[in-house]
Amino acid sequence: MQTIMHISDLHAGPPFNPDKAELVVREAQEIKPDLVVISGDLVQRAEFRAQWRQVRAFIDRLPQPRLIVPGNHDMPQYNQLARYLWPYRRYRKYITPNLQPIFECDDMVVIGLNTARSFTVEGGKLDPEKIAYLETTLKRFPASTCKVVVMHHHVVQSPGPLRFRKEVIKGAEETLKALDRGGAELVLCGHIHTSYVGNTLEFDPELRQGTIIAQSGTTTSRRGRLWQRGKNSFNVIEIEKEVIRISQRMFIEDVARFVPVAEHVFPRRSSGSYYLPRQERVVTPTRPQPLSEAPAPLDTTHD
Repeated sequence: MQTIMHISDLHAGPPFNPDKAELVVREAQEIKPDLVVISGDLVQRAEFRAQWRQVRAFIDRLPQPRLIVPGNHDMPQYNQLARYLWPYRRYRKYITPNLQPIFECDDMVVIGLNTARSFTVEGGKLDPEKIAYLETTLKRFPASTCKVVVMHHHVVQSPGPLRFRKEVIKGAEETLKALDRGGAELVLCGHIHTSYVGNTLEFDPELRQGTIIAQSGTTTSRRGRLWQRGKNSFNVIEIEKEVIRISQRMFIEDVARFVPVAEHVFPRRSSGSYYLPRQERVVTPTRPQPLSEAPAPLDTTHD
């Protein structure tokens, strides 16, 4: 079994909550994950070195190995020249020079994607070149391998009031198809500061098998949204031979710690538990008979 601890949207700087960060470190030491994943927005304002030093000190206390991808806050927001010419200079210096890392271990691969872009402050994008890279990389690994993808921005719209929803990443529709064709079992993301777990089949029923989506809320900041307003959360994923288990952990004031608030179990793609041939996926309903063609009622009278 492989265990992943998935945290996101740390937002070092004014929104950062050191007390919650300390609890996250303790949780990580108890969980002893095989991999810690951080899906972007490490700092609030990438222009300030102090925020990078703060988040670096926090990350250094987490177990290794770690896989980290950047978010839109990890590029300068108001220094336009830096944003266009060297958007990841501080990220590369303080975190890692690799913007799209890959982690491999026994029967599992985790592929990091950089979805942030310098032409917009908030939104993300996967262009055709990156989508092709994603699919090609996924197909390098056999079907028996659990293929996990990490990105900052969300590819599906989680539940919630329309006025609070953020647009999904540019290229989301093609990304869902590439994930499906490449055999991705799980996507880990963040960005909207709300925890959500679901399957891409809910959004595109034409997909072959679909991909599990595990979205983390903000783990260490005061910027939780929607039903997690003011809340902090992270996910714990256990990958077994037949199933993937996802535990959504949230900080609960009454007990002053992170506790499971929801648990999900999904069959593995490789287990064949929910494999259906394509021709069986679409069921065509029979056309109702017109009244004139309806069969005559049964004669219930007795001689």
